[in-house]
Amino acid sequence: MTDTRDLLNDAPILDVRNVVMHYRTEQGDVSAIEDVSFSLKAGESFGLVGESGCGKTSMAMALLQLQAENATFKGGEIVLNGEDLLLLSPSEMRTHRWNDISMVFQGAMNAWNPVHKVGAQIKEAMDLHIKPQLSHSESRERIGQLFEMVGLDPKMMDRYPHEFSGGMRQRAVIAMALSCDPQIIIADEPTTALDVIVQDQILNELKKIQRELGMSILYISHDIAVIAEVTDRMGVMYAGKMVETGPTIDIFHNPKHPYAFLLLSSTPSITGPRRKLAPLEGEPPNLLDPPDGCRL
Repeated sequence: MTDTRDLLNDAPILDVRNVVMHYRTEQGDVSAIEDVSFSLKAGESFGLVGESGCGKTSMAMALLQLQAENATFKGGEIVLNGEDLLLLSPSEMRTHRWNDISMVFQGAMNAWNPVHKVGAQIKEAMDLHIKPQLSHSESRERIGQLFEMVGLDPKMMDRYPHEFSGGMRQRAVIAMALSCDPQIIIADEPTTALDVIVQDQILNELKKIQRELGMSILYISHDIAVIAEVTDRMGVMYAGKMVETGPTIDIFHNPKHPYAFLLLSSTPSITGPRRKLAPLEGEPPNLLDPPDGCRL
């Protein structure tokens, strides 16, 4: 594993600037991401929150250039280490995936091919992206180190995905995301469908790994409590727009945007005084025909 990166550099390693992305459908263009901007510094944790359908996962896929075939960019920049990813060809983009930016996908079982052993699938990713390729013994040694880092027995690399519990599969997905030593990991609902004890264990593992390697993590979740626990800064998305960004503690204590205030008010607090929860009334706007003004 590499040494901890320099955390003193304040320049962002990822700078998302006014990105606009639509999905082409038979009914018309769906305005999925509209003028979204945020940045991520070395060693920082940034959280994206919002209700289902607000554009969080679409933004994550855009960062990796893994968006659906019917997606089209209408403007903006996604700058990674000074290079605009939206200007790269598919072959040029492949050099950045897994090496510079990787992803922990939601739904750990669906992330694995059920007919191949877990270690072989991680080795495949390493063979594709680490140059020069490691020898077979070097690859197994590295996978063993990754498994130990995420709290798995290295012997598990020779087992199939169905032989792993849900929490173990999620840990193995994290090991794969770490396999090529990226600068940034996108964690899209990394603890979905796990019980609270396993969820807490995995989040603690991620925080520990982040401290050891000095990498940056972009957390995507509708679970406000998770974002409060693991992020330095956060952004609140609504109907494809970023309505508020700032330090996590500031937004939690003093949200500025009405939607951010309502979202936090609909979540129970385990530290503050007891209060009546305020439901989010109404429905998000139709993104086939969004309003001209504020989408709230």
